[in-house]
Amino acid sequence: MGSNPIHGLTGKPLIYFTSIFVSLGVFLFGYDQGVMSGIITGPYFKDYFNEPSKAKVGTMVAILEIGALISSLVVGRVGDIIGRRKTIFYGSCIFFIGGALQSCATNMEIMMLGRIIAGLGVGALSTIVPVYQSEISPPHNRGKLACIEFSGNIIGYTTSVWVDYFCGFIESNLSWRIPLVMQCVMGALLGLGSLIIVESPRWLLDNDHDEEGIVVIANLYGGGDIQNAKAVEEFRQIKKDVLIQRQEGERSYSEMFRRYSRRVLIAMSAQALAQLNGINVISYYAPYVFESAGWVGHAAILMTGINGITYFLSTIPPWYIVDKWGRRVILLSGAIAMAISLTAISYFIHLDTSWTPSMVVMFVMIYNAAFGYSWGPIPWLYPPEILPLSIRSKGASLSTATNWAFNWLVGELTPILQEWIKWRLYLIHAFFCLVSFVVVYFLYPETCGVRLEDMDQLFGDASTAIGTPSMHPNETASLIPGFSLDPPDHLSGEAAAAAATSVRKKGSNAAAGGARGWLSRVTGIGGQSRDSDADKIEILHAYRQMYRHLMRAVRNTKPQSQIGRIQLRAAFNPVPGTREYGQPFDADGIKRTLWFLKAAEKEAGLEHRVLKNLLLVAGVRQQLMRVPWDNHRLVQHAYDHYDRTIEMLNKTMGLRLR
Repeated sequence: MGSNPIHGLTGKPLIYFTSIFVSLGVFLFGYDQGVMSGIITGPYFKDYFNEPSKAKVGTMVAILEIGALISSLVVGRVGDIIGRRKTIFYGSCIFFIGGALQSCATNMEIMMLGRIIAGLGVGALSTIVPVYQSEISPPHNRGKLACIEFSGNIIGYTTSVWVDYFCGFIESNLSWRIPLVMQCVMGALLGLGSLIIVESPRWLLDNDHDEEGIVVIANLYGGGDIQNAKAVEEFRQIKKDVLIQRQEGERSYSEMFRRYSRRVLIAMSAQALAQLNGINVISYYAPYVFESAGWVGHAAILMTGINGITYFLSTIPPWYIVDKWGRRVILLSGAIAMAISLTAISYFIHLDTSWTPSMVVMFVMIYNAAFGYSWGPIPWLYPPEILPLSIRSKGASLSTATNWAFNWLVGELTPILQEWIKWRLYLIHAFFCLVSFVVVYFLYPETCGVRLEDMDQLFGDASTAIGTPSMHPNETASLIPGFSLDPPDHLSGEAAAAAATSVRKKGSNAAAGGARGWLSRVTGIGGQSRDSDADKIEILHAYRQMYRHLMRAVRNTKPQSQIGRIQLRAAFNPVPGTREYGQPFDADGIKRTLWFLKAAEKEAGLEHRVLKNLLLVAGVRQQLMRVPWDNHRLVQHAYDHYDRTIEMLNKTMGLRLR
């Protein structure tokens, strides 16, 4: 499930390695943005495709956005089902196929088919990578890692421009085929790497893979130690959020828009405004912009390459300021700088003097630098960090789909508007930069340093669901929606009344008793029960089956000993390393646990998984594992513990068992 660290990496090295590596996903996005800008102006490309019109070129360039729009709308659901890591793998494979078709295209139709298939892959990657990134990042440098990810996008763009420039000196069709082959290589590399990166811990816990989840959390935040206080707290907070949101019912799009309308509006508007601010006029059609300013042929592509380097360098400062200055200051200042730059570009192209080329290049670089440090990275950071886990993939899908929809719109209209309204085009985008300033100022909250699980409080739409008992030990509440905590058919009338009183009682003993004590407090069962032989045999068989499940987890779960120890020690006190070791086993405690399990199985059909999850929540939080044992000693101790339990049951329940 992706819980093993990569070659022993843990903590910051693992986080940074994973973050930088998955940035290949947005590298492909950036590469595809820039690669066509140099190809479409090349003489061999034009000759091979019979001098395509600007409208046809615009369609060919922008059709990638159609594929990306389609996949971004569905990949959120796919990512929730199969996981973030597999989604990255399949997205890479699809992108590779699309790139191969483009590289081997013999006519414009095949080129467009390759572009739209590559778009499907890019849409999947551009949606899931930011989600994955936000879910593995600690809150104090989540912004930095997201900005590093965006730098990968700009490195891809800059790389494609320079590949175009140097391949432009090749006097054959290889001048445009080689740049397209390069994207296939990077797609294959990302696909292979996705097989070894860790899975998102939040996805693991949301899908009840708690064993793998805690190991991943320990590897990311606790140096590989599952007892680490930081890792334990992170597990507790994420699991709490998962369980509370699970109580709230269906995670539909209608519910998302009803309850989280402000968050969804921010997520979608950030991506829409990023495109309307004019970046694609520069990235897709930079050579056209420079040609209109007086630069011709290779000189135009060279200027685009130099601009790309400036663009990349501008993405580095946010690594260090986004988690200090915050998101709002960066977006507001970037919007003003871009508006001024676009206005200047429009003005100097309109003047058309001898120094117009130099001034246009200067302000294009200023514009790109302003975008690169502000509206480039932040719109990819905002959506996944402000959306709750239950709708994060869906919301990120809509946000990314908005990006691709406006991406396509701008890419389709730009060549037409460049011919129609010429220099006035840049004034339109300058106006949207001012609109962006107003929207951010009045609507966008500051999320710097806020944990993903604390965004509810920031937006004022916190859950009204009851907290789980493991998180609030002085309260009793059902972890499973719709199932009663009253044990069925196992209590006399007096015991049932005592149980009801116990459920309502909140006192000083609420924090005692470990995981088993917590289970008994939740069920509220007293010490009275029916003592028929049939009941005793049923309890014993149920206990034996439960214990075998746990022992099977010791042998089969990876890493085996870590998870097995947590489960066994949380479930069956006393154990070595605790004060109670060697004292008699509490048979009533066993019965209470079994009644709880029976209620869970009857009412919710969750069977053993219920116990596993509850024990992990309670056991890990209380750090019951104190002594490191290897597998052999753990298993031997478990069998010895089982024998002692059988002996205890024989004495207390009048049974004759071996």
